[in-house]
Amino acid sequence: MSRLERNWQYAEQYPTETDAQVRARRLSLELGIEPVSRAVAAQLSGLAVMSGARAICEIGTGVGVSGLALLRHVPEATLTSIEIESEHLRQARAAFAGAGIAAARLRLIEGDAAQVLPRLNLGAYDLVLIDAEPERLLEYLEHALTIVRAGGTVVIPGAFSRGRVTDPAARDEATHVLRDLLATVAESAAIVPVLTPAGDGLLTLTRLDG
Repeated sequence: MSRLERNWQYAEQYPTETDAQVRARRLSLELGIEPVSRAVAAQLSGLAVMSGARAICEIGTGVGVSGLALLRHVPEATLTSIEIESEHLRQARAAFAGAGIAAARLRLIEGDAAQVLPRLNLGAYDLVLIDAEPERLLEYLEHALTIVRAGGTVVIPGAFSRGRVTDPAARDEATHVLRDLLATVAESAAIVPVLTPAGDGLLTLTRLDG
């Protein structure tokens, strides 16, 4: 194992999680849902604090792993979370309740994000997480950049697509979409992109004024 690999492994194992997060992570794996890694969850918690987030939107609730991370250290924040699978949403609701998060702080929406996002208020969110299938990321990002406020942040985990984005031999559709997305945001004058190797790659986009 190289030094860089040891560093990455250490960073992945470093964060601690609450009992509720551990339970949600275990359930997610049992149901075959790949949750954000512990390092990514910790970064989500930190981003929520650093951005002073009061209104957070999440595309892809899963069973609540990332939502619990987003709300962990911001007790005044509310979360709007969109999930197409009713059973996942039911499990997430139980996970939030088990963590002691008041129902008034949650707006859990069952449905296709492409249909829900256009109905959300423009510029109303401080932080938007997109944890969805790569093929629809560009579509979701366009919507996310309209509902996040100027100076707000859009976060996309899984930016390396299980390492395929950095593999020149990988030419599948999902990998092409992610490469196109990374190239597009890198060239945009309206976005500040930051790509880190946390988890399977974490892309953080800050929307500039104007």
